[in-house]
Amino acid sequence: MKTQGLLISGLVFALLIAIFAVINVDPVRVNFMFATTSAPLILVILISALLGGLSIGLFGIIRQYRLQREIKGLKRELDESRALHSSDRPVIHDRDLLAEHDDGLLKPAE
Repeated sequence: MKTQGLLISGLVFALLIAIFAVINVDPVRVNFMFATTSAPLILVILISALLGGLSIGLFGIIRQYRLQREIKGLKRELDESRALHSSDRPVIHDRDLLAEHDDGLLKPAE
């Protein structure tokens, strides 16, 4: 449901940008640091919106990748911790050895 809401709000936002861009078709001067050019305002608006969306998407992908890597590391750490703690208590399978090491705490299973 959350994904559908995000999709619908994204489509509404894109529609608003498209309407705003179509209304503004006058030529404008675009000043880059090294050059100046004239372009229709509709192109400036659409290209700016596209570059903004791409940059946000790229940052989201990078964040997702980092989180996946962190999850993988934490799972590995958890598995190592579980393996370490499961080997803390000695397991004696031989009844003779169990009888030799019996200090009143360990009782053989009958």
